[in-house]
Amino acid sequence: MASLYFLPINAGLLAALAAIPATAAEPALPLWEAGVFGGTAVTPAYPGSSERSTRTLALPYLVYRGKVLRADREGVGARLVNTDKTEFDVGFALSLPAKSDEVPARRGMPDLGTLVEFGPRLKIKLAEPSPTSRVRLELPLRAVIEARGGLHRQGATFEPRLAYTLFDPQGRWHVDTALSAVLGNRGINDYFYGVEQQFATAGRPAYTAKSGLMLTRLGLAGSYLLHRDWRTFAFLRYDNYASAANRDSPLLRQNSGTSAGIGLMWTWQRSDRPARDGQE
Repeated sequence: MASLYFLPINAGLLAALAAIPATAAEPALPLWEAGVFGGTAVTPAYPGSSERSTRTLALPYLVYRGKVLRADREGVGARLVNTDKTEFDVGFALSLPAKSDEVPARRGMPDLGTLVEFGPRLKIKLAEPSPTSRVRLELPLRAVIEARGGLHRQGATFEPRLAYTLFDPQGRWHVDTALSAVLGNRGINDYFYGVEQQFATAGRPAYTAKSGLMLTRLGLAGSYLLHRDWRTFAFLRYDNYASAANRDSPLLRQNSGTSAGIGLMWTWQRSDRPARDGQE
């Protein structure tokens, strides 16, 4: 999913890095797996913030590889079209909140709540340089809903993403690199970068955000199988805001930001039934 903000969770995102996509050369993966993952990540408090946040999570996870219903490292949702070259699905993901009192630039402003991102995504396989690698274009369009004191629509995002994946045919490891740009409508940009008159101060003038580019992103993620039931994972992400549409906002304090995380997952149970695209 687009996964804009803070520490994103996609169906137990970090743990589900273990759900390496199967190819014809690989043995079928289990239809489902369940277990526990834990990890630590350091990220900007929000996109463009000069403050950083360290988050540690320990949560149960579920991976499900059905023909239509999916819960894997790429999100939770329904895969409606699946061919050799294209996939079309509808899914969602979560992003963790940030307290404004812990961020000097936002002090006195409303907190940034938990965000639910939901919508369709088209994936196009552009190339397969080798049996263990692929190049893909992803085009996710997401509605962003804040879950804080009820559900509130906060805008929409579009994140065209070019990804290169390299994986071991036996499923022991995989590495993903990706280049993307995140664009948002006026609503989501105003959510992060707008300053209403009532929250304006001498160092934080009122500002009305506009639609456009939010950031460009370069990411690297991977996982390695330590044991049949244990896998380690890590990610590194660089975001650049220099060309952002709301570069003049008093809340956009940095030209760039980095995020990094590492963790471990344990698989408690797995299905004896293999996952195959032709069956549920």
